[in-house]
Parts: sequence; C-alpha cells; structure tokens
Amino acid sequence: MLAEKPGTPQSSPHNESRQATYKAVCISCGEAALVPFVPIAGKDIYCSDCFRLRKQNGLLSKRFLKEEEEKHSAIFPGINLMTTTRVSIAKMGISVPTPIQETAIPLLQNGHDIIGQARTGSGKTLAFAIPIIERSDPSARTVQAIILAPTRELAIQIADVVRPLADRRSLTVTLTYGGHSMDPEKRMLHRGPQIVIGTPGRMLDHIRQGNLVPKHLKMLVLDEADEMLDMGMAQDVEQIISATPRARQTMLFSATLPSWITKTAQKHLRNPKTVAVDSNLHTPPDIEHIVYEINKADKLMALKALISQQSGPTLVFGRTKHGVKKLAAQLADCGFQAEAIQGNLSQNARERVMDKFRSGKLPVLVATNVAARGLDIQGIARVINFDIPDSPQLFTHRTGRTGRMGRHGQSITFLMADDMKKWQEIELFIAQRLPRQRWNPKDTQPTIGRTAPTLHR
Repeated sequence: MLAEKPGTPQSSPHNESRQATYKAVCISCGEAALVPFVPIAGKDIYCSDCFRLRKQNGLLSKRFLKEEEEKHSAIFPGINLMTTTRVSIAKMGISVPTPIQETAIPLLQNGHDIIGQARTGSGKTLAFAIPIIERSDPSARTVQAIILAPTRELAIQIADVVRPLADRRSLTVTLTYGGHSMDPEKRMLHRGPQIVIGTPGRMLDHIRQGNLVPKHLKMLVLDEADEMLDMGMAQDVEQIISATPRARQTMLFSATLPSWITKTAQKHLRNPKTVAVDSNLHTPPDIEHIVYEINKADKLMALKALISQQSGPTLVFGRTKHGVKKLAAQLADCGFQAEAIQGNLSQNARERVMDKFRSGKLPVLVATNVAARGLDIQGIARVINFDIPDSPQLFTHRTGRTGRMGRHGQSITFLMADDMKKWQEIELFIAQRLPRQRWNPKDTQPTIGRTAPTLHR
C-alpha cells in the first residue's frame, strides 16, 4: 500500500524487519514509485519498469548497437534514422512509413518549418515525433520541445507514441492538461523534462506561473490546429507562441486550412514547406460514404437496423448534449450496448466510457462534436451521422474517425429534407456529389461500390 504522503516509510505489519520503502513519483512516466530511500529534491526517481528500461539502454554495447542496426536496417528505408529510433519503430509493429512520414521527416530533419495538411490517423504523430526525439539533447535539463493538442485525449495519445521513442534516448516526457490538480505537473516540470505535451490552456497557466520556461525551446508542434481554433483556443496558442524563441522550428498540422491557420503560419512560421499527401483529403479513398434520405420519424429505427446488421465499433454523432444522451438511452432500452459522451459528463465518467469503447467492450458510442474531439481510436468500423453536422469542416472531422491508416471505413449519413442546404455546402466543400438513396425499412443493407462524381469549383 502506498504511503499517505511522499517521504512516509512503508513496512509490512507481518515483517517489521523488512526494509522500508518511500512513495515518490517516476520522472519518466509520472506514475507512483516506491523507493528504498527518502526522496530528495532534485534527485531523479524512476518506477521499476522505467528504471529497468533505462538501465538496459545504458548497457547497450557498440557491438549490440551494430547488430541492432543491421537487424532493423529495413525499417523506414530511405530515411536516415538513429538505430534506437528504428528499434522503437520496429517494436511498434511498423516497418514502412506512411506518405506523410516519408515526406515530412526528412524536411524536419533538415530544420524546415512545415504545414502538414493531414487528417487524424494518417501517421502524422510519428512524423513529428521522430525528428523531435532525434534532435533533443538528453543531457540538457531544459524544455526543448512543446507539443500542443486541442484535447486531453489527443495529448495522451500523442504521449503514448512519443514515450517509447523517448525512453530509448533517456528523454523525459511530461503531460499537462486540465481537469485535475496542477501540483503533480509542477513537480514534473521542475525536474526539467525535455518534451512537454499538453493542451493550450493548461500549458499557458504553467508558463505564466513560471513552472514551464520555454526560453531554450527548439521545436513547437501545433497538432490539429483547426480543432484548436474551433474550440476557441486561438488566443492561448498565440500567447504560447509569443513566449517561445523566434529561432524555434515550428510544425503545424491541420486537416483543413481556414484563414486563421493561414495567418498564423504567415506570422509565426519561417519559409514553411507544405506537406499535403492525401490525394483527396476531405473524402479519403478508404472511407465508403452512404447517404440515406430519411424522415425524422424513421431515424431511430434505421439506426437500430444498421447497428444490428453490421459488426465492428460504431461511433454515432448527434447535434446536442440532450439528444445524444437520449439516443444512447433509447438504444440501451432496446438491448444495445451503447453509452454517450457529452460536455456535461465528468472527467472520470468520460474516461470510463472511453476505456470501454477503446478496448472493444462497448460496441456503440454516441457523441457530440465537442465531446468527440481529439479521439484517435484505431479500428472504428463506421461513423453514423444521426444528425447532420453544422459545417463542412465538421463533416470532415467526423468521417475522419474511421478509415484510419489504410483500413476500410464506412460513413453513413441520415439526410432529412430540412438538411438539404447544409448538405449542398458539404458536397461543395469536399468537391464530390455523394450518391443518395431513400431509406427502405425492408432493405437495411447499405449499397456499396458506388463512385461519386467530382464537382468542379
């Protein structure tokens, strides 16, 4: 059992002679750690797993490194990478870079600022993580890279990608986001991590309080910049950028490029290279679109029929918090395993629902646009737009939750007569006219294999 407060010794009631242990916080992963000595300010402490990994890394011989280099030389061919990076990538089960990784990594290695127009699931996290890891100095106890993300979930997902790479180079990664006490984050930041990942609001709070000092920053990443704009974070992002050195390298990633993104790039990026590798960014080829013209009274019946007949995790989008909560309850009343996430949900309840959906224990997740922001879950089989989105950009973000990393995905949209004006705007934005069919309760199998003509703008 952990001590009630740091520095309190632990001992077994059945063996008083057993060596006492003390509660501390691992500098690498941030988890609780028990150590056989009194924690001292400024002393690095690691949990058993992180200590074992770092010890293994420190004992790597030149011969072993050469063997590893030969063994993993086929990983990311054509890209000049450290051996430790290739080993980490191989352990992720990856051998060939995605298009954005193949294009962006060499540009970033050469010091260029970039604008990456890429949707979530394209492999962009690894595209900026690898250059950050290789350019960071493990011996310098200063913040060298900041990665900004619009939501807590996305920040955690980015950290899950970055940490395995960082551990092999003895780099420390710290997470900062709202919804919990700042004190653990303060302690971690005061220890001098090289990489900090978090949301703009919490990151700015730490900068203002002096917990995070970015004066030695080398690299800054703005991930899903359009989402940060949609969520009203533009001012916080601007203030964070202003607190960093002008000589930094800046990486901006966004699925869409609204005017604020363009202005930010012109103001803060130095001769950026643009990377847009998807041939059809707004409607990726791995996503099959199905559009049903339907009456409002038939929508619930249609949803139940589609969920019943198709297997795989399903993400259903509604417009309002009340509507989403009601829809999930209606599905549950009919025997479906469905739960909702919406803005009024507590952080603990949200984490519980998301863990169930991510692990496959919850087949159907019903969400509002705001609640689903930052979700990066592999294996979502389909997205169902129970309510049509309010903007074309939201349509792109919604459908981008499926069809990740080359997997096939399905986007189903319910279209009522009152939605036609919004739908026309969506089709103009994606430059495609998606085929529509009238919902037939007797035939619930979606039509597949249709092609959509390109619109000329």
